[in-house]
Amino acid sequence: MTEALSVAVQDRVARITLTRPEMRNAFNDEVIAHMSAAIAEVGQRADVRAVVLAAEGPAFCAGADLNWMRRIADYSRDDNLADAGQLAAMLKALYECPKPTVARVQGDVFAGGMGLVAACDMAVSVDTATYCLSEVKLGLIPATISPYVIRAMGARAAHRYFLTAERFSAAEAHRIGFVHEVVSADALDSTVNALTHALCGAGPDAVRACKRLVHNVAEREIDDALVAQTVAGIADIRASAEGREGVQSFLQKRKPNWLS
Repeated sequence: MTEALSVAVQDRVARITLTRPEMRNAFNDEVIAHMSAAIAEVGQRADVRAVVLAAEGPAFCAGADLNWMRRIADYSRDDNLADAGQLAAMLKALYECPKPTVARVQGDVFAGGMGLVAACDMAVSVDTATYCLSEVKLGLIPATISPYVIRAMGARAAHRYFLTAERFSAAEAHRIGFVHEVVSADALDSTVNALTHALCGAGPDAVRACKRLVHNVAEREIDDALVAQTVAGIADIRASAEGREGVQSFLQKRKPNWLS
């Protein structure tokens, strides 16, 4: 797609790959714009059932590009609002992508890169990767990525790693729930492929609805409004064409039509 990233679709899986290993896949305004466009494209493609976010080189993403940081150092507050808004919009688009997303973490993840991983539905990490929310070392805060990172690791872990800017291991990232699987480099692709295979085998409308369900229900008070919303959700999916096909195929002991 560009020198910054590539997009490929094979076997119903779209792969968005950061392709600036010499820059440790750090992002700038151009990368953010291309990433937003790529997410929008694959999210609307009928032939895509799952999306993998990957990277080349020793680092998954080191956060902000140093040259970009030099430019924004002289920005006014209004300029900074516009600039941060572009990153926020990209992360929100990734988080709300109608297709399920899997982060394939082959290397280190720092600062803003943590937001990319956290905004994906699932994350598989190589066991040698290290993680760091380094912003406070620069007198900054991880504000734009915080809605996604805190959801991924929880407030208790965020209190520590936001404030200390410590590096932590893939094993620790797994312990606090930031990533779902930690594997050797040799097992990284097979583990990611197992997830995408499972995603492609499920009803696409149901997967999309389940993703919205998690977003709508997580951390909300279980009140009458939420209960009513969930009741309506199951009624809608049961009455849908895909829901009826899924139940009938199960009862008739055949594959559903989305696998044909």
